[in-house]
Amino acid sequence: MNITLLDYGAGNVRSVRNAIKKLGFTVTDAKTPADILAAEKLIFPGVGSFGSAMQRLHQFGYVEPLLEYLRADRPFLGICLGLQTLFEGSEEALGVAGLGIIKGQVRRFSETTLSVPQIGWNGINIRKPSRLLAGFSEEKLYFVHSYRAAIEAGNEEWVLTTTNYGEEFISSVQKGNVAACQFHPEKSGAAGLAILKNFLEATDLSAAGPMEIATNPTETHLAKRIIACLDVRSNDNGDLVVTKGDQYDVREAQGEVRNLGKPVELARRYYEEGADEITFLNITGFRDFPMKDQPMLEVLQRTSEQVFVPLTIGGGIREFTDSTGKHYSALDVAAEYFRSGADKISIGSDAVLIAEEYLKAGKKSGASSIEQISAVYGNQAVVISVDPRRVYVKSPEDTPRHTIKTKFPGPNGEEYCWYQCTIKGGREGREVDALELATSCEALGAGEILLNCIDKDGTNSGFDLELINQVRSAVSIPVIASSGAGKVEHFSEVFAETGAEAALAAGIFHRQEVPISAVKAHLREKGIETR
Repeated sequence: MNITLLDYGAGNVRSVRNAIKKLGFTVTDAKTPADILAAEKLIFPGVGSFGSAMQRLHQFGYVEPLLEYLRADRPFLGICLGLQTLFEGSEEALGVAGLGIIKGQVRRFSETTLSVPQIGWNGINIRKPSRLLAGFSEEKLYFVHSYRAAIEAGNEEWVLTTTNYGEEFISSVQKGNVAACQFHPEKSGAAGLAILKNFLEATDLSAAGPMEIATNPTETHLAKRIIACLDVRSNDNGDLVVTKGDQYDVREAQGEVRNLGKPVELARRYYEEGADEITFLNITGFRDFPMKDQPMLEVLQRTSEQVFVPLTIGGGIREFTDSTGKHYSALDVAAEYFRSGADKISIGSDAVLIAEEYLKAGKKSGASSIEQISAVYGNQAVVISVDPRRVYVKSPEDTPRHTIKTKFPGPNGEEYCWYQCTIKGGREGREVDALELATSCEALGAGEILLNCIDKDGTNSGFDLELINQVRSAVSIPVIASSGAGKVEHFSEVFAETGAEAALAAGIFHRQEVPISAVKAHLREKGIETR
């Protein structure tokens, strides 16, 4: 059977396409409204913002044939925004009508003590039998969203599963052969692929054998994420390699670029070992011309064929003009990465410059890469990589920056420090601190903070808990702790002592000093929720 993919031109649908192919099915894109009605099975992997998605559906003339297809109870699977568009509307785009197949409005998470977006692995409670969930046990699935649908009068018969994130919300729906899920099966490892396979193979989604139904559902919990980071650059022979350095020095004593493996092979290994996400940081010279960065795009494309957890790419995501005089916006560059398999993009040095302009102007310009990309793809698609170093001072009055009283005095006994943001791989410091950068970028539309610390990089001495606590207490978006991990205890420490939602490591995983499986086992022993 051929599967039709409703790709309206936004976000990463390559992973869905690759997952379908991996499961032994062929897939074609709906290129015209007629292709929707001709589909045997239709998958709608909605990515981005509600308003942008509905605008594109109308623009391409897809709304009417899609409604006809759904009302005829033909096999349909919506993913993430593909679920939300089935409802009447969303707070994300007030006044924009959804498809209206399901009663109710999609609303932003209202629990203020939790980070929004919800990003990570959470459980589901099954509310009724469905072929879609045949064989499903208690695995966690991958969610990334700021808005959710809730059970309300008129939509109860649609509810297939629910999940908790400060409140109970609908995590999947089904009525007849029409189904949709808020989680991403194509990014949920083996458990997600099994759900996708059930849809692809089923002749009738309502036909299900005995299943364990949650008559008294237990509260589900978001897992802490373990992320493997791969710094990728070209060596002196022009080959892309995974490297790692101390304070960004990636060359061996003899001058050669440190080579810790090939990026696609390492990413696949980490996926098989249980990594919850994979992050590529493109530190190669190719990033000067990102639209011609075919080696890195190929890395993403090949990785997404084999790795079914979220992929983040950072490096070179900014506006630029190439050698022929052609101008590319940051949105153009990000779009190319998304189409090649990235789920999120990470902005580093440019984020510092953007924040400086924002702080100087005191208002949004609407023109920054953060604002442009989050407007189209949603804030959950934009990660800000913060690269600060400690600057010690004797007193908070000695600097206008945000200081902390540290447990680790400076070289002259200074008891206070602030975290100076850097650009150009840590080579240039700027007069903006980590707290200012994080809060500014959140205001501009970023959905996650990747918090590094140059002083800790390569030390294996543990994460900078003081930095993480300072930033985490000031933002309402998720924070990824990075730099300094050297043993399993450092991961439990950062989760116990800070509110970080995820922890990232590189060198200890590359050198196989600390396996990801050992980190997960240790966290479970400490009672910390993991996948």
